Amino acid sequence: MTYKEANNISIKDYLNSLGIQPVTEKGSYGMYRSPLREDNTPSFKVDYNANLWCDYGTGEGGTLIDLVMKQHGCNAYGAICRLEQGDTASFSFHGKELPERDTKRQAASPIEIRRIQPLQNPALIRYLQERGISPGTASPYVQEMYYRIGGKPYFALAFRNDSGGYELRNPRFKGSTSKDITHIRQQGEPREKCLVFEGFMDYLSFLTLRMKNCPTMPDLDRQDYVILNSTANVPKAIDVLYPYERIHCMLD
Repeated sequence: MTYKEANNISIKDYLNSLGIQPVTEKGSYGMYRSPLREDNTPSFKVDYNANLWCDYGTGEGGTLIDLVMKQHGCNAYGAICRLEQGDTASFSFHGKELPERDTKRQAASPIEIRRIQPLQNPALIRYLQERGISPGTASPYVQEMYYRIGGKPYFALAFRNDSGGYELRNPRFKGSTSKDITHIRQQGEPREKCLVFEGFMDYLSFLTLRMKNCPTMPDLDRQDYVILNSTANVPKAIDVLYPYERIHCMLD
């Protein structure tokens, strides 16, 4: 099963296969008691059209793979394996048919994702080190993806964006499975300050420098972060940045 096929599985059908039913439904979405925590008041929303979930109690959300990862404490590859081993009588691995615009967007992508796993490839670790980035600092934020383009196998660093796609980097390739910003929000009270970077390698460089200069008090959780992943995504970042009192642009 590919990453795309796994995320095409209906989240509603997946939850139903676990015996989890919506408390209320409003046509295009359902409200559930969160399967990730104790939830007396239904605060877990599943958007049936977009096939995405959002837990309002924690501020987390995403695709089906994200949900399985949260449930079982595994990475994306482990989540896909669990879905492959699921009861096919309970839900379809192909899920519901995507809206026409999404089908066209995915069909236009030449990247066929084979697997995603934690960072461990020596070549990718060496690439980070050559860029002056600490692999230990980077590993919570990037994974390694194995994919095909035109039937040929490749691998690259993979940095997730808010649409569930990935920015890909290796010494010879710079691309993405889909384009969107990455908004990194800290837990707890909303932050007043947000730092904006153009690309995720800039963000990882910043984290490396901060940890090197302030190893005992890195101060990394006192602000949120937005990584544009492309200057074309500036319009998408405007609404996200609007609530912050202070915005620091760490651009090229």
